[in-house]
Amino acid sequence: MEAAFFDLDKTVIAKASMVAFGRPLLDAGMISRRLLVRALWSHLIFELFGADEERMRKFRESALRMTAGWDQARIRTIVADNLTEVIEPIVYEEALDLIRQHREAGRRVFIISASPAEIVVPLARYLGVDEAIASRAKVDAAGRYTGDVEFYAYGPFKADAIAEAAERLGIDLGASYAYSDSGTDLPMLEAVGHPVAVNPDRELARIARERGWEIRNFVRGVPLRARVSMPPPTKLAAAGTVVAFAAGAGAAYWWWRRPEPPPPPPPSTLARARARAQVGVDRIRRRPAASSPPQRRGRGRR
Repeated sequence: MEAAFFDLDKTVIAKASMVAFGRPLLDAGMISRRLLVRALWSHLIFELFGADEERMRKFRESALRMTAGWDQARIRTIVADNLTEVIEPIVYEEALDLIRQHREAGRRVFIISASPAEIVVPLARYLGVDEAIASRAKVDAAGRYTGDVEFYAYGPFKADAIAEAAERLGIDLGASYAYSDSGTDLPMLEAVGHPVAVNPDRELARIARERGWEIRNFVRGVPLRARVSMPPPTKLAAAGTVVAFAAGAGAAYWWWRRPEPPPPPPPSTLARARARAQVGVDRIRRRPAASSPPQRRGRGRR
């Protein structure tokens, strides 16, 4: 058996899958303004400087502390009830075509993402893939997140999950494919015989060129429900984590609440005078020229 493993954010969909859940979490009282500020800062750091191993570790620990005590059942409900109306991710049409081609070729298709399973699992189902691998957090006996991670689907842990799936299902990794946009997914790409860099960041683009890997650029975005049948919101049962909810929520909140740009300053006195002078000149130019009176034709002498 062969397989195809797809990263989710910026590989299958054009934006972070968690961003759109900021407003529902805020409305539900799960996020405070203080948490939003901290989350927005983390999001901006990632956008500006990328995500190395140490930065990801610090962010993961901070996010887990912020989400400790959240009720798992309530998070499931918020995500499930708002999935189609809020997230509505923009999916790369090229990715959907590749998923379809791999399935038609008899390959087993996986979505593997560091994003929370609450989002990844239902999205994978709607995309028509066979299996989802995502991050999971620990919960206590009362069903609340403890602040510890059970499985973090990131970097080398993605490669471990791929190896486990290959052993469990008898997948030939040498004949399989993997797709990602990030240099942090290098272990995942190295685990298969056909690694593909999709819209790669600087590090992955350099590595792909050095190793002669295929590079693809996905640009054709389409609404998910335009290509995939989206069922109405239901309370989906999804095990999972909220490892990255806070950062996405902060970005979404900033986008929705960003201030309107200030109006342009009024023109100066000199500029107004010049404008009035120009109007006068234009009027003179448009005025029709006065025609000369017709000359009388004199009588000729006899």
